[in-house]
Amino acid sequence: MNRDERMKLMLIIGARPQIIKSAPIIHEAQKRKEIVFQLVHTGQHYDFEMSKIFFGELDLPDPVVNLGVGSGTHAFQTGKMMIELEKTIENLKPDMVMVPGDTNSTLAGALTAVKLQVPVSHVEAGARSYDMRMPEEVNRRLTDHCSTLLFASTRNCVEKLREEGIEKQQIKLSGDTMYDALLEHIGRSEKTGILKKMNLQSEEYAVLTLHRPENVDIPERLERIFKALASLRNLLIVFPVHPRTRQRLESLKIMQQKAAVEHIKLVEPLGYHEMLQLTKHAKMIFTDSGGLQKEAFWLHTPCITLRDTTEWTETIALGANVLVGSNPQKIIRAAEKIMKTKKGKARLQKLKNPFGDGHASKKILDFILKRG
Repeated sequence: MNRDERMKLMLIIGARPQIIKSAPIIHEAQKRKEIVFQLVHTGQHYDFEMSKIFFGELDLPDPVVNLGVGSGTHAFQTGKMMIELEKTIENLKPDMVMVPGDTNSTLAGALTAVKLQVPVSHVEAGARSYDMRMPEEVNRRLTDHCSTLLFASTRNCVEKLREEGIEKQQIKLSGDTMYDALLEHIGRSEKTGILKKMNLQSEEYAVLTLHRPENVDIPERLERIFKALASLRNLLIVFPVHPRTRQRLESLKIMQQKAAVEHIKLVEPLGYHEMLQLTKHAKMIFTDSGGLQKEAFWLHTPCITLRDTTEWTETIALGANVLVGSNPQKIIRAAEKIMKTKKGKARLQKLKNPFGDGHASKKILDFILKRG
């Protein structure tokens, strides 16, 4: 193939989950002589120095452009990204823009590209919670409807897209690229020694993550969650906590009662490999993260989701995940049920995986090149 005939594919990322789910696509694209790959980082959540931790763990190249947008309101952040992305797209002239997931970077990339009449491909298309109060739901629905190619993680996602009137030929059931990443990195994660470092025994602790504004920024909701967790005194809970979340917690009276929460172990944010290991060996997961719900499922760890809705309803239907919101009784009941269940992980191991075969990234790039 003539160098001038190669496809210029621009991938736009901005948040940690996007780095993880994009890593297998980046690796696969680097193998393809037919592709000129352009990685753009918006800097949505972290400055690039913090992101470098994940770039290093996942063996990723530096972005060709780092916009360094930083945090801000949804409108400010999305608008600033679009202004900078417009310049970037006009300068680099990609043949296609790819956006993964459901962040403000996803929406900004899709809207900017389609306004410039550059085709958009959306990775992880069709996920739906139908809760439009969630910024992520707004982002993914708008992105899907201005994309040319839509790569769905599951058959359920394909059906949602068809129900919304998207043409069948635009949709490809690819599987989930996060599963590709997990399969690639689970072996390396064994070498972190994180359980030994934290003095943990397999299946004798839980993992907690909280980051969504509807939990972290609403004091009453945060307090309900922590009152429930504080009552589970027979369960050691490891909580990798972001500085912003830590600030919110410091205002809670419940966290000032050391005796009530001494079984909740607050630790600094962890790398991808360390989190894989903690998740794999945990008795259960408490989370409001979409990605961690899936990782818990793949690692056969029961999940308790601290949200009222989820986009990954497949995990609920299979009995691997339960929605409890911020209801203390539901949180406690779900945790106690898991603690009493024997061979819970063995049951989850037998479940069929609806998220593909671990080759989603290859299928995505094959399809893009086939479509031109």
